[in-house]
Amino acid sequence: MISAGFDYTAPESLADAIAALNTDSEEIKVLAGGHSLLPVLKLRLAAPTLVVDIGRIRELRGISDDGDAIVIGAMTTHDEVATSDLVKEHASLLAKASQTVADPQVRHRGTLGGALAHADPAGDLPAPILALDAELVIVGADGERTVAAADFFEDLFTTALAENEILTKIRIPKHTGWGAHYEKFTRVAQQWSIVAVAATTRSEGGTISAAKVALTNMGSTPVRASAVEQALAGQSATEDAVKQAVSSVADGTSPPTDTNGDADYRRHLAMVLTGRAVLAAAGS
Repeated sequence: MISAGFDYTAPESLADAIAALNTDSEEIKVLAGGHSLLPVLKLRLAAPTLVVDIGRIRELRGISDDGDAIVIGAMTTHDEVATSDLVKEHASLLAKASQTVADPQVRHRGTLGGALAHADPAGDLPAPILALDAELVIVGADGERTVAAADFFEDLFTTALAENEILTKIRIPKHTGWGAHYEKFTRVAQQWSIVAVAATTRSEGGTISAAKVALTNMGSTPVRASAVEQALAGQSATEDAVKQAVSSVADGTSPPTDTNGDADYRRHLAMVLTGRAVLAAAGS
């Protein structure tokens, strides 16, 4: 199908983009990498009167060291995140998850900010961002504000972003020296995750001293497995100990039922994949 007609603008500064979002157009959509928005437009599931393309705004790109954190511009591509030495060293969980996104063509065009703003619960990047306790910086006509990842994802395809705001950067506390693994289960290559687990651990002498775990596609938003994190702390990084600690990982989740599997199947997958992800992150 072909999308309905719309006006188009491509501002070259953040200030101009914010101004465009505050015009009197009936419905406005922000275009980042385009891999989420363009299919929606073609299917006419959205019919904006104005599309604001933020791809020319240079200040929204790049990865930098900010002392106790790394800062990633919202328009930084998945490939740039996956291959960045800074991300690999200080937030390796995000680098590993970014490597699993779709295919090379998509990774060279799609952006971290676009994926987070789209907030697809089957998307691969919200869960790592949640597990890493990231903060998301948002700018609108009233200025800048920072939202914790735990508060950013509100519901299915719904975030804390207002219609006239732009996600500008993601601030991730450094997890230097932490092991990490993203365990993704699909039926075919390059598919959306049926279930996936983002895990990062700090280990000392074969014992897990701290763990952070989040789940993909186990609810309408990414899910933080806080009870499992507490159960893992102080455990030996052995298969039996980890299996026991993660046995309740699906408790309280609301996984979907679709052609890829029902909710019970996904709960079982979550337990198995969490065990694998934690052991891999701990180097066992």
